[in-house]
Amino acid sequence: MATLLLRLAAPLQSWGADSKFDTRRTGREPSKSGVIGLLAAALGVRRDEDAEIQALSAALRFGVRVDKEGELLRDFHMAHSGKSDYLTNRYYLSDAVFLAGLESNDAALLARLEDALRHPVFPLFLGRRSCPPTPPLLLGVRDGELLTVLREEPRIPHEGKQSAALRIVTDGVPGERDTGIQRDVPVSFDPRHRRFADRAVTQRGFVTAPEITAVPRSTEHDPMAELGGEPI
Repeated sequence: MATLLLRLAAPLQSWGADSKFDTRRTGREPSKSGVIGLLAAALGVRRDEDAEIQALSAALRFGVRVDKEGELLRDFHMAHSGKSDYLTNRYYLSDAVFLAGLESNDAALLARLEDALRHPVFPLFLGRRSCPPTPPLLLGVRDGELLTVLREEPRIPHEGKQSAALRIVTDGVPGERDTGIQRDVPVSFDPRHRRFADRAVTQRGFVTAPEITAVPRSTEHDPMAELGGEPI
């Protein structure tokens, strides 16, 4: 068993799970559908390739450690439809930092994802096209199951106050303690009929992660870096 780790950080992120047309909300942590969409984009899977997206989602157990809770930000603007105008609201997380883990016993799949994230086919975003990630995105593959890796990985350095304890949320089992249901398993990303299924989500409590022991790569925001072919 091994776990692929991603650092999800940017000035803005948005992870919708219950959005309507005129109100686009965001969850407090990344959704499974959003991260699977990011992986599919890296692999070059198109939005209407439902079977490939469903297989990718089913093969990966998903979890997130919240290294920095983001501030909720609301953006609103007028939209036009025919002869009518209406106000739309879109919500984002500002300056959040997450450690996302994807567990699998398929070593070849994790290696393929790792390579794709270094050389993505399509641009990568954190929930919406206006939210490109800051580097480094890919942290690599760790031996071990998801929850253990999320607990033991050194905390991600960031500006601002460092939390003493970090919240963890993972895929769960219905009936398990502290488990709820979230509709964020991708069935189809086709814009003509986007569809999602339910997922059990378990709050795993708070952990005290090890302090970082190495100096990380710069995380200065450069949304155009990927256009130069540099890995993110």
